[in-house]
Parts: sequence; C-alpha cells; structure tokens
Amino acid sequence: MFKRILLSIVLLLIIAYLVVAITAFNRKPAGQVCHDMELVIKDTVYAGFITKKEVTDILEKKGIYPVGKPMDRIRSKTLEKELAKHPLIDEVECYKTPSGKLCVEVSQRIPILRVMSANGENYYLDNKGTVMPPDAKCVAHLAIVTGRVEKSFAMRDLYKFGVFLQNNKFWDAQVEQIHVLSDRNVELVPRVGDHIIYLGKLDGFERKLDRVKAFYERGLNKVGWNKYSRISVEFSNQIICTKREK
Repeated sequence: MFKRILLSIVLLLIIAYLVVAITAFNRKPAGQVCHDMELVIKDTVYAGFITKKEVTDILEKKGIYPVGKPMDRIRSKTLEKELAKHPLIDEVECYKTPSGKLCVEVSQRIPILRVMSANGENYYLDNKGTVMPPDAKCVAHLAIVTGRVEKSFAMRDLYKFGVFLQNNKFWDAQVEQIHVLSDRNVELVPRVGDHIIYLGKLDGFERKLDRVKAFYERGLNKVGWNKYSRISVEFSNQIICTKREK
C-alpha cells in the first residue's frame, strides 16, 4: 500500500513539473519585441514571381511589418490575409516563435501554360485552372497555347492538359505549342520532329499520346523523324500519318 501511495505521489509530481515546464516555455516575456522575420518563398523552381523585398514592401505599406513591434500586438492572421491578396501568391502561413521571431511561408502560384489567344488575350494559366497576369516572371519553360482559345475552355479543359505536361517529363520536354482550332480540336507542335500531332478533342489525351510515343519508338526512330508532316490520333486505336510532300 505504501509503495502504491509513493508511486502516485511521484507521478503527480512529474505531471506537475511537466505542466509548469510547458507553461514556462510557452510564456512570452512581458513586452517581448519581434526581432526578426524569417521569410521562406516556396516553389522557386517553377516560378520566380515573388521576392523577399516585395513581401517586405507589402507589409510596410500596410503598416503591419512585424520587426520592432511587440509580439502580443502582431496578428498572424492579418499578415496572412494581406499577403494572400497578391495575385501571384497562392497560400501564406505565419507563426510566432518563443524566441521573438515571426516566420512567414509563402507559396507561389504555379504557371503551367502560357496562353496567347487569337482574340488578343494574353495570360498564364496556373495548375488550379485560374488565370495569372501576363507580366508575371516565369522561371520554367512552358508550352504556348495559340489559336481560338476561349478563356472558359482554357480554365476548364486546357489546364488539365497543362498539369499532365507538368507531371510528364517526356511530353513536357516535347510539346512546344498547343494550337486550338475553331471547333476546339487541338493540335500539338513538338520540339523534335518536323510534324504536327493532331489530337482532335482533348478527351482521352493520355491514351492518344501513349500511342504517339509508341509510334515514335517503333516507327519514327526507324524511318526518320521528318518523314511525316502530320500524325493524327483523333480516332481510337489507330494512327493516321500524312507523308511529307517531296
């Protein structure tokens, strides 16, 4: 019985110690001032839109730059809300550290296609199917979309094709231009080979491109990459090639 009581007392003391230690660790010194803002900008491989100076300028302009201000007066949600208004920023996360530092993590929007429509519209399309301004500075190479490109078609259908390219190394490197015809049929201009790939409708484009890749490997590698001017995979289970005129 005595051992059981002693064990209970020891457990209670340990629990009390842990509570006091955690409370002391999380307690911020009275009047603690933010001495630094650590800024991390993600996705710089695909996009170079936002710089640390731009983020700092936004916060200073709004009067909410944290450095030098009391930690208990800094509202992380307010900073997140203001930075998220920027058209090239996707997500923002702000949090404070016990040492008096504010950490800010910025995720940029990822462009996947550059649209230059025949109707004069010029913009980027991101991986969520939303439009980005044309003056954005893009780091990675992107396929250019031309022709009769309606914005609704781009945001609903073309962006899915762009996401596919982004995730497929072979076709991302091979497709240089996507041309949209008046009936929303699509043809591709490759980087290697002097021919056009005619997809027709975008429905089932993965299967269509699988057939083209197989034809590249089994056909063009033998007869030459410039033998045909047009490769059509519009219809299921067949490839129709048009020989180049001599």
